Amino acid sequence: MDGLSAVQSRIAEIQARFQPSVATASSSSAWAAAAGAAGLTGGSAVGTVATGAATASEGAVVTEAQKYLGVPYLWGGTDPRKGLDCSGFTKLVFGNLGIELPRTSSRQATAGKAVPSLASARPGDLVFFDNSSSRAGIDHVGIYLGNGQMVAAPQAGETVKVQSVGNPTVIRRVLPEAAVPAAAPAAAGTLAGVPYADLFQRAAGRHGVDASLLAAVAQQESGFDTAAVSPAGAQGLMQFMPATAKGLGVDAFDPSSAVDGAARYLGSLTRQFGSTELALAAYNAGPGTVSRYGGIPPYPETQNYVRSVMSKAEAYR
Repeated sequence: MDGLSAVQSRIAEIQARFQPSVATASSSSAWAAAAGAAGLTGGSAVGTVATGAATASEGAVVTEAQKYLGVPYLWGGTDPRKGLDCSGFTKLVFGNLGIELPRTSSRQATAGKAVPSLASARPGDLVFFDNSSSRAGIDHVGIYLGNGQMVAAPQAGETVKVQSVGNPTVIRRVLPEAAVPAAAPAAAGTLAGVPYADLFQRAAGRHGVDASLLAAVAQQESGFDTAAVSPAGAQGLMQFMPATAKGLGVDAFDPSSAVDGAARYLGSLTRQFGSTELALAAYNAGPGTVSRYGGIPPYPETQNYVRSVMSKAEAYR
């Protein structure tokens, strides 16, 4: 074999290691362990791509992502034979299934529809993070697997791998709705014993907001006091300022009207900002403040408010 042929043969050998259609034994073994931990094993986890319709099931996203386990991280990388960065990985996976995503993680974070919380996330959802302390905004993305796990291209020196999802800043669903199972109805005991539980549950169903979150906001804002008035002038169960209540067509002192208005408002804020945490920050400090800071404002009151409401909501679930 001459020198040129030897070099070409070696290049082909290296490229073959990263062909997405062939998973290495070690990758397959790692995936099997990770998928088992995430509850994604078995026939139900293997989805299909609807040919010609450009749709994919949750299982198809998981299966497609599996093909790239072990591919090295490469900043700006979009070719698995050379390496992938986080958004190059997600764009490749979904592109192979007929779903085109923007190139960067910050732009991908505007695709599809917002998922209100990790508790509502499904396998195949995109999970986004703001990991930079020097620059606000989304700078990392992975694919959620379920059970607190995601697959991602983490950083230089690492490879595409399964890891804990941690606390995503934003969650987006880009799979067609037809491919996502409908949410199970709330259990009969949900919010049992909580004041105005029926109002929270009905408003949640109408506006796609977590009933536990609505109850947590009411507890935080007024302690479930429908006649509460704050020193700043916020009124009623959900503590609407008069101008906000007027703009929403809400009677702040009528529990039914207030809860429905809060559900509509929180749903709108969640769609606007892409996460439950940012929606809560906007509910407390105003949407303009959240937009101005590009995230939760650096106000102790607002930061404590978001943490407290999220904690209360989790306790109600």
